[in-house]
Amino acid sequence: MEVTTEQFKRCDLVRVTGRIDSNTSPQLSKALESILEQGRFKIVLDMSGVDFISSAGLRVLISTQKTCKKWNRGELVLAGVPQRIKDVMDLAGFVPLFRFYDTAVEAVGSL
Repeated sequence: MEVTTEQFKRCDLVRVTGRIDSNTSPQLSKALESILEQGRFKIVLDMSGVDFISSAGLRVLISTQKTCKKWNRGELVLAGVPQRIKDVMDLAGFVPLFRFYDTAVEAVGSL
């Protein structure tokens, strides 16, 4: 898995490629936590390059969303989520917890 972050004026863009599983989710968690520690709570997660997400990866997303939304500071929005990963999130009941966008550009524009 590869994680890259890009800071914009109003939000941060995190691009993830590869598999998000129990081995790689700590790496994603660390990248997201470093953004949160800077006091930046509007995050776009570009998942267009992700081909698998495990329950450990879903836990990272939920935890980050919880922290971002605390005291209405911001939120984590998802961009370019492949259909089969969206289906997994729907099955787990996580779809209502996030806003989904087709592209990272749309997601960044929404924040």
